[in-house]
Amino acid sequence: MKKINCLVLVFTIIPFLAFSQIKNRVFLPKYEALLHTALEKSGDRKDSLQYFLNTVPKKHYEAASFLIAYMPERDLKSLSIPYIKDQIDGAYKVKKEFSWCAKLPDSIFFNEVLPYYCFDENRDNWRNDFYLKFSPLVKDSKNVREAIKAVATNIRNVLSVDYNVNRSIVNISPFQSIKEKMATCTGLSFLLVDAFRSVGIPARMAGTPMWTNMKGNHSWVEVWVDGQWYFTEYYPEDLNKAWFLADAGRADISNPRHWIYASSYKPKETYFRLEWDTLSTAIHAENVTKRYIDLYEKEKVLENLKPDEVWISLQLYKSDKDLKRVSEKIAIERDGKELDFGFSPSPIDDLNKFLKFKVTKNTTYQFVYLDNRGKEKHSDITVKDKEELFTLYKN
Repeated sequence: MKKINCLVLVFTIIPFLAFSQIKNRVFLPKYEALLHTALEKSGDRKDSLQYFLNTVPKKHYEAASFLIAYMPERDLKSLSIPYIKDQIDGAYKVKKEFSWCAKLPDSIFFNEVLPYYCFDENRDNWRNDFYLKFSPLVKDSKNVREAIKAVATNIRNVLSVDYNVNRSIVNISPFQSIKEKMATCTGLSFLLVDAFRSVGIPARMAGTPMWTNMKGNHSWVEVWVDGQWYFTEYYPEDLNKAWFLADAGRADISNPRHWIYASSYKPKETYFRLEWDTLSTAIHAENVTKRYIDLYEKEKVLENLKPDEVWISLQLYKSDKDLKRVSEKIAIERDGKELDFGFSPSPIDDLNKFLKFKVTKNTTYQFVYLDNRGKEKHSDITVKDKEELFTLYKN
C-alpha cells in the first residue's frame, strides 16, 4: 500500500515540476503563478509557449515572462511565436538605441513600450514597420520631449491617415486605418501610441466613455516624460495642451461613465469602458480623473476666468441642410469692435472639437464669417450664464 502511494506521489509531482521548470530555466517567482495560469489558458499552444520561454535569450527572459503572464486569453491561443519574438526584439532594439528608453525603469518599459496592442483591435505586427518609419525622425533628438514632438508633428504626413467617421470600424487597427486612410479618435490614438512605442517612447491610451456635457466619448494618448504622464493627441498642440482639457476637467469623479481612464497592459484597479463593447472588462486601466480635473483647475487660474465670464463653443456648417463642418475664420465682435477670432473645426477634426471663446455672461455678440458666396455674414448670439454650443451656417 505504501509503494502504491509513493508511485502516486511521484506521478503527481513530475507534471508539476515540468510545469514549474522548463528544462533548466525556472520561472521567475513573481511570474510563476501567472505563467502557470496563462499556459493552461493557451490550450494547444502550451508546448510552443513553454519552448519559447525556454529558448528566449536570458536578457529578454523577464520581458517574455511579463508579456505572456498578462497576455489576454485570445492572444495566448492565437499569436504566433515569431510575432511575440518580434515584439520583444523590437522593444529591446530601441531600448539599446535611444537614451530615453535605455533609462526607463523596467515597470514602465514592460508596461508602456513592450505591449503590442492598445485595446481590442486586430493584432497587426506594426513594430518593425513603424520603427522604419519613425526612427529617422527621432535619431537626432536629444531627449524624450524632442522625440515626442518629432513623432507627433509628423505622424499625419508619414501615415496619410486623417480623422473621418466613415472608417470601417471604431476600433480600427493600425494597418487597416493606413489602408483606408481614415480613423476616428480611437484609431488615430492607436497609431500614435504604436508610433511612440516603436521608438521607445512610453505611451498609453487615455479617454472617457462620455463627457459630462453628453457630447460623446473621446480617446487620446498619454506619454511618460521624466517620471510624469502628459497628454497629447494625433493632431497635437503641446504636451498637456489640447482642445478637450476643459471637457476633461469637468469629469464627474463619482460616475464611472464620466471618468477619465488610462490603459494598462498589466492589471490595474479598474477597466477601460469601451464605447463599442460596453460589456467588455478586458482592457485594464486606472482612473486618472482627478489628475485631469487638477490640470484644468490650474489652467483656469492661468486663464483668469472671471465670475461674470463663461466659455462658449462654435461650429460652422455649410448650410442648414448640408451638415458638413467648414473650417473658416470666425471673428467675435461687440459694438462693431473685433475682440478675438479663431478657426472653426474642419470635417477631419474630431466631432467633439469646437471653436471656443471666453465671453461675458448675458451679453450679445456678433460673429463674422464668410457666407457661401464669399460675402461677409454677421450672426448675433446672446450668451446666457452657462456654457453653450452654438451652430452657425454659411447659407
